[in-house]
This record gives sequence, structure tokens and C-alpha cells, in this order.
Amino acid sequence: MEPISEQSHASLLSKLLLSKLSHIMWSCTLFFVASSELFLILQKLEPKLHFLPLCFLLICFLLKWLLSRPSPVYIVDFSCLKPPNHCRVPFAAFIENASQFKLFEPKSLTFMAKALQASGQSENTYLPSPLHFIPPKTDQNEAIREVHKLLFPIIDDLFAKTNVSPIDIDILIVNCSCFCPSPSLSSIVINKYSMRSDIKSFHISGSGCSASALGIDMAQRLLRVHKNSTAMVLSTEILSTGWYTGNEIPKLILNCIFRMGSAAILLSNKNQLKKNAKYRVLRTLRTQSAFLDDGYLSAILEEDSVGKRGFSVRKNVLHVAREALRSNITALGYQVLPLSETLRYVVSLFKLRILKKDSKGKGIYVPNFMSVIQHICLPCTGMSVIRETGKALRLSERDIEPALATMHRFGNQSSSSLWYELAYLEAKQRVKKGDTVWLLGMGSGPKCTTVLLKSVTLLSGEPKNGPWADCIQHYPLLIN
Repeated sequence: MEPISEQSHASLLSKLLLSKLSHIMWSCTLFFVASSELFLILQKLEPKLHFLPLCFLLICFLLKWLLSRPSPVYIVDFSCLKPPNHCRVPFAAFIENASQFKLFEPKSLTFMAKALQASGQSENTYLPSPLHFIPPKTDQNEAIREVHKLLFPIIDDLFAKTNVSPIDIDILIVNCSCFCPSPSLSSIVINKYSMRSDIKSFHISGSGCSASALGIDMAQRLLRVHKNSTAMVLSTEILSTGWYTGNEIPKLILNCIFRMGSAAILLSNKNQLKKNAKYRVLRTLRTQSAFLDDGYLSAILEEDSVGKRGFSVRKNVLHVAREALRSNITALGYQVLPLSETLRYVVSLFKLRILKKDSKGKGIYVPNFMSVIQHICLPCTGMSVIRETGKALRLSERDIEPALATMHRFGNQSSSSLWYELAYLEAKQRVKKGDTVWLLGMGSGPKCTTVLLKSVTLLSGEPKNGPWADCIQHYPLLIN
């Protein structure tokens, strides 16, 4: 690791000095006001003069409040990994390799073949290099190398696109659900790029496909506390350690639909980065229902009957996802919908409770969110789940197109899929200045996280950049 730069020490020292100076100035102000008031009382001057120190104090309070208001948080830019072609895994190659492992029973191979066909993904998705070996390499060293191949290219690309250097990063958030090395993933990144000694770093695990949206929520909240700062959120999943080699059907699903991908997102509240930012973060909303056993156990990492670890996806997962989504959009509806739409929604919820409709929610009025939101990025869980979610939210075929296209071209990339969908919308040149984009993350727990973004610039050149550059012209035709 390289030594900490003098600029890093200078930045840390300047922040400490500014904090101390602010505290001293505010203490001096209070002392001055108190002394002035005491002087007026002792001199027994006219009562109206007592208003002068109080007015001065009020003005100071107002200035302090104005200066301490949270600055708007912007997404400056983001980068998505385009995996190398040698990592491509056609269906036939997937099943052939799996059959040579001599670990899977014939019924397991048959199930995985059917799951691949029904998932909605194409023959052009990717698996990391360790899973192309026979047998797969799933040791710690291979997983660390997979981390390097997934994260370092997108970090380099993001720095190049934004002209931001590693020492400019004040907050680092890395999410990866099932791989938690020590030192942590955030420490691996800090070591590679020799980031500052005072950087605030976090590693989010166990949150599944909702983790990236959760990371944006966390970064926004931190940036509202820390002024003039920059945050980087990294989203990925290490698949080599999550590969299941047993024969329990619920645990084989993730072998078939989870694919290689990663995303890096740069957020900031700095004025100098605001002018080049793509989006402003309007609001975030998190809901979860881990307190319910059915939801908690619907998608869970556990060992099978012979001690092999795998991620179980149970039959009630669609119902659990529907309920998690309902709680999130219920809270979101009160915040973003017009008054008339909100009233209809409240009445429908009231009727639902009074009439005690069944758990599928028949009779509930689903608000038209697309009347106030122009684009939506859905959880990329599989073709059938995407369509069910779209139906539940009254979305059109064009609305769910980014999720279907991402599933087809790249598979389910866990939490980073949302950014491939946003990159798809940009590559199609659909995001206009002033448009609102809804990122909807849903994952194990179960958790549901909403991120609303507003486009603040006129995007140009996006079809030639990013992961869709060589194939955007084929969509949406290929997913029909």
C-alpha cells in the first residue's frame, strides 16, 4: 500500500479546523448576546433596547439554519461492467459443464435446463472465470480475484468519466450479499486506490437485489450530514462462492439466473460536481418485513440435508414480494401522487380492510405512478416475475422493457441490474431533462427500497458508451 498523501492529511486537518472554528464562532456569538443583555439589565436602559440582542440572536439562528440545511445530493455518473466475451455461457455449455461435475442428479440437470429456458435470458449472459472450470474453483483466493475483475474496471472507468480521483472520495459503500472477506471489500478498494485515512467506509451484506438501492439511500443520508463531500457506491455479487453443488431444487434456481455484473455510482453534494451531474436524488424510501416468518424464510441462505450451502427460493416468494412491494408503494403513494389519486388510493385501502379482501388484494385500487414518473427500473428477477410486478403496478410493455431487456442480455445481476436498466434507458435516449426515474430494489429480508431520481442534464453520446454499446440496436425486438 502506498503512503498516505500530504493532500489527504491537509484535507483531514482543514475539516477539523473548520469544525472547531464554527464551534468557537457560535460560542462567541452566544457569549456576546448574553453579555449585551446583562449589560442592558445592569444599566437599566429602555426595555425596547433589549430587542436588539434578541434580534441579533434570531438572525444568527436563521443564518445557522440556512447554512446547515442539507445540500441537494446528485448522482454525477455511473459505470456498469461489460464482462469479457470469454466469460459468455450459452445454455448448452452450461448444462454440459454441469453434467461433467458428476455432482448433479439427472433430475437436477433437467430442472436447470428448463429454468434457463423459462428465465427470459439469452445465450449471451456471463459467468465469472472460476465457474468455467471443471470442477468450479470456489476457494477464497479465486473469489478475491473475482472481486478485482468486477470492481476495479468500473472504478477506473468512473474516475475517468468524472475526473474525480481516489483521494476525493469521502464515503465508500460496497454491497455484496454472500461474500464477506476479512479485510472487507471496502478495505480491498481502499488499499488498491490508496484512499484517504479519514474515508468513511461500509460493506452491506445479506440484502440481495435491494442492496444497491439501499446503498444509494445510505449514501444520500450520509451526504446530508457531511457537507461538501463525495460518495461512491459499488454494487456486485461474487458468484463463485455462491455456486450450489447439491440437488435440492429450490437451491438450484440461483445457479440458473444469477449472472456476472457490477456497477459503480458517484454521488456528491459539491457545487463543482453539480454542474456535470446526471441526476438529482429526489427521495428514497425503505420498507422491510423481516418480522414475518413467511417473508424471512422465503429466500434464505442455508445448508441442505448433506451440509452443502445454497440459497433457497421457496414457492411463496412471489406472494412475499407482492406484499413487500405493497407496503413500499403505500408509503410512496402519499409522497408523490397528486391529491386526487392519493384520495382514491386511501379509499381503496380503507375498503380493503373493511371488506377483508384476500391476501392477493383483489379490489384494491392501484395508483397510476407513471402519471408522475416517466421511467421505472424493476427488480431483474426473471421474466415471469418482471411481468407480474409490471401487472401489479399497472405498467405498460414499454415500462417493463428495460428490465426484460436487461434480463435477456445480462441475466439477473442481483443489485447491479438496476443500473444496467438505467444505462439501457440512456442508450435508447429516452431519459430527457426533467424526467423522473424510479429505481425499485427488492431483496432478501424481505426488503423493498425506492430511489427516485430526476434528470438534471441533457444526455448525449450515451448509445456509444456503456454495456449496451454493441447491442442496443437489437432491442426491444429480441425480447418480444
